[in-house]
Amino acid sequence: MAPAATEAKAETVGLGKADMPMGRAFVLAILAGLYIGTGGLFMLFVKADATLPFAASQVLGGLCFSLGLFTTIVAGAELFTGNCLMICGTLSGKYSWGKLLKSWIWVWFGNFVGSLILVAVVYFANCAGMNSGGVGNAMITTACSKISLAPSVIFWRGIMCNFLVCLAVWMGFTGKTVIDKVVTSCFPVMAFVAMGFEHCVANMFFLPMGLVMKMSGFAYTGSANIDALTVGGVFYNIGIATIGNIVGGAVFVGVMYWIAFHKKEAAKKAA
Repeated sequence: MAPAATEAKAETVGLGKADMPMGRAFVLAILAGLYIGTGGLFMLFVKADATLPFAASQVLGGLCFSLGLFTTIVAGAELFTGNCLMICGTLSGKYSWGKLLKSWIWVWFGNFVGSLILVAVVYFANCAGMNSGGVGNAMITTACSKISLAPSVIFWRGIMCNFLVCLAVWMGFTGKTVIDKVVTSCFPVMAFVAMGFEHCVANMFFLPMGLVMKMSGFAYTGSANIDALTVGGVFYNIGIATIGNIVGGAVFVGVMYWIAFHKKEAAKKAA
């Protein structure tokens, strides 16, 4: 598929999302929260192995995490970060800014609900106790490492994260088979996880999961500052990451491709 056709498809997909009944969008957003969180849990099992070298742990963890976006794209669900590409349709006048924001808000909250449901399931399944408590240590260490970041770092890492995620979704628009979608979703997601960027929906799972483990009295044996894990810290990180993700996905991918290809198509039709 040519880039201009991909941009046109992004607008069509965005229109379907903007017109989707909010009840359906919310349910599909809950599913996306479950999918992304499951990818995050898969990654934590890799992180639980302290014998892995840093680079191997990061890359393998990223490969495991890509399960989340892959299932979201192929099975069909509403993911806030990927939906940042809806800005293309708004810029083309296919739906209003009000519809765009309404969709984003409902999907963001749906993703959060799905993530929290998964946190509860994982807690009661005692996944933290696996590998002699190594998974629980990884849950707390990962959450602490994210909460302790400076606001500006979270913001810029959020930009880079959703630049890669939306690039994966954008390339996924060109795929015709499941294998196409596996390949296009895998490498950008591997990259953002390996480089430690911030994804607000993933953090909706990682941060509450770490906080729940702390509050439950889990016998943490790592070296992270566990006192930093607070409810306020959770919303502080997710809020800033959300803003960075919007900039990275909507501006760095959506707006850029819209400028490059929508106007060209419009000029071609006018001629």
